[in-house]
Amino acid sequence: MFYKKNLLLTALVSLVLSAISSSVFAAEVNVYSARKEALIKPLIEQFSEQTGIHVNLITGKADALLKRIESEGRNTHADVLITTDAGRLYRAKSAGVLTRIQSDTLNRAIPDNFRDPEGYWYGLSVRARPVFYVKGLVDPEELSTYESLAENQFKKRICIRSSNNIYNQSLVASMLAVNGKEKTQQWANDFVKNLAIKPKGGDRDQIKAAAAGQCDIAIANTYYFGKMLTSKKSNQKQAAAAMAIFWPNQNDRGTHVNISGAAVTKFGKNKANAQKLIEFLSSKESQRWYADVNFEYPVRRDVPPSDLLMSWGEFKADSINLNQLGVNNTEAVKIMDRAGWR
Repeated sequence: MFYKKNLLLTALVSLVLSAISSSVFAAEVNVYSARKEALIKPLIEQFSEQTGIHVNLITGKADALLKRIESEGRNTHADVLITTDAGRLYRAKSAGVLTRIQSDTLNRAIPDNFRDPEGYWYGLSVRARPVFYVKGLVDPEELSTYESLAENQFKKRICIRSSNNIYNQSLVASMLAVNGKEKTQQWANDFVKNLAIKPKGGDRDQIKAAAAGQCDIAIANTYYFGKMLTSKKSNQKQAAAAMAIFWPNQNDRGTHVNISGAAVTKFGKNKANAQKLIEFLSSKESQRWYADVNFEYPVRRDVPPSDLLMSWGEFKADSINLNQLGVNNTEAVKIMDRAGWR
């Protein structure tokens, strides 16, 4: 009898431990994020407080994180991938490391053009890539479209980063969707001739170069401009203050925009919690935080931009489905290479 009681007790203890283990396992989610910790951790902490779900966060470079998920395969720890640029999200989908999300919450909150048509990824914040020009040196009446920047009047006047940058690849990919291969190739050929200096550095470097007199015009993402205007570094603040924004293509398709976004991984072990986290990041409260802290535009139409972004004026954004940026990426890179864009 004593032996049987011990067996029963052992079985009960094992069952309880198993239940506890399962409960702990179910109450967590693992995130691989290309967004820096400061730009995601406060929201993650709010999510944990509200849901009781613990979030394990790993941050790193966007391309390195995707390669890590690919190499880990079925053994990956990642449940959620957060990364920048629709082109990278498309790469992750093409690599077969994502799974489709069925979420009415996300479909209601996020416009069609800011999410994958099949539900593999969803945009969380929006950035524009307009033209920045030196105040007092460039007459904004000179400016009109991205296409016009290939004209002779802009010879040796433009600063932009290199062709291996995904933001520029996506810009060219968006032009491919509208103008086709032949016109986009001709544009790239002529545009490269108008570069003032050899492409190098990031978006902030292009703005600083323009402010320093190395060029008259720079192409960069808006959130970098916001960061520079509010920077504690005087050189960045002064450089940004010397520049103004021009929103190109307002009479046709609109200014090129892109996103940061998130997806649930194919081999993640906590898919339900992963979806809950992405839905939380699409909420009004989270969207408002992004807008105020990181100078990005909310992906939701019912959340206004921050006061700083609103001070730059309203603009018409390109409404292309950003999935096309990934579809056209390979051809965009070929076009840039053939044009000698280094």
